[in-house]
Amino acid sequence: MSGADVVIVGAGHAGAQAALVLRQAGFTGTVTMIGRESEPPYERPPLSKEYFAREKSFDRLYIRPPQFWGEKDVALKLGVEVTAVDPAGKVLTLSDGTAFTYGKLIWATGGDPRKLTCRGADLAGVHAVRTRIDCDQLMGEIDGGVRNIVVIGGGYIGLEAAAVLTKLGCQVTLLEALPRVLARVAGPELSAFYEAEHRAHGVDLRTGVAVDCLVGEGRVSGVKLADGSVIPADAVIVGIGIVPAVGPLIAAGAAGGNGVEVDEFCRTSLPDVYAVGDCASFACDYAGGLVMRVESVQNANDQAACVAKAICGEAKPYRAFPWFWSNQYDLKLQTAGISAGYDQSVVRGDPDARSFSVAYLKGGRLIAMDCVNAVKDYVQARKLVELGAVIDPAQLADAAVPLKDLVPA
Repeated sequence: MSGADVVIVGAGHAGAQAALVLRQAGFTGTVTMIGRESEPPYERPPLSKEYFAREKSFDRLYIRPPQFWGEKDVALKLGVEVTAVDPAGKVLTLSDGTAFTYGKLIWATGGDPRKLTCRGADLAGVHAVRTRIDCDQLMGEIDGGVRNIVVIGGGYIGLEAAAVLTKLGCQVTLLEALPRVLARVAGPELSAFYEAEHRAHGVDLRTGVAVDCLVGEGRVSGVKLADGSVIPADAVIVGIGIVPAVGPLIAAGAAGGNGVEVDEFCRTSLPDVYAVGDCASFACDYAGGLVMRVESVQNANDQAACVAKAICGEAKPYRAFPWFWSNQYDLKLQTAGISAGYDQSVVRGDPDARSFSVAYLKGGRLIAMDCVNAVKDYVQARKLVELGAVIDPAQLADAAVPLKDLVPA
């Protein structure tokens, strides 16, 4: 039976970072990374942005050149996934029927695209945007003449896909079940701005609509709404979030629900098993201790580094500052902090000028800021958010005063 001192399950950002930091920290034991895709670790965010828009070739998405992993003595087992975990024997069962042992296990599997549960969800022409294969299939259909596309989901993935599809000359309808887009991650001011931007670019954006089913014979031809109307569609993109890929860990007895639960050192309830990235649920200091998953490259990388250093004897609690970004059209959104639970929002600047920020406060403290084409605000806001600074809302609203000049109360 083969095995490794450290086994990393998942070959995305978190898995790659864990392997990198292990070697950088001087770990000399054996390291194996297991990934279900056939590709070495590559960047995910550009899939729905530059790669989808044909602005970046895939070879520019590799986190490191493919040969790098061998040079660092990191073994890659690609095209397989873990189907079972035996925490007592420290043995993994793989999808090819083989077994693999571990000394320490780092679970970095991320999540799978959440699927529609309605009739027609499995028709040809229904796509997710999560992997290279997902994007290549959709891009191939567009090259073949597909032009009328319905996007289901008004989160970042759906909005980014809609922006790229519009740029490619497609007719796009975007459907969001909630009353506004980005409802789970941003305030109504930001939602209204992005709704107006997408409509101005020709997207038929509809909020507060429910999908009844997808229609078609073998291949999708339309989306039927709850009101009985049908929107014609040559293809459908489903962007309604992810389901954490933690089934084998939960089945092995790990604590969890919405992801696998980890402590401040990213340890699961199973011995010598860590979890990092999109699949890990933890008490977030920057969300008032709320137990949550943070879906971002920053979180994936920083949690992976935390675990790798702990394995090398440098254990420190995870306290990394959360930040996010999204590119749509010529708009760059940068977010500092997490706005969950805010009780006041302040608009700074003029949305009509397409350069502004939205500050989020809770109990008078600045907990997050969304910055649209406002890089200086973003850079200067990070420190204030990290401090949980109490700032007069009237001062925050005055875009003529740099954030760095604001003195916390």
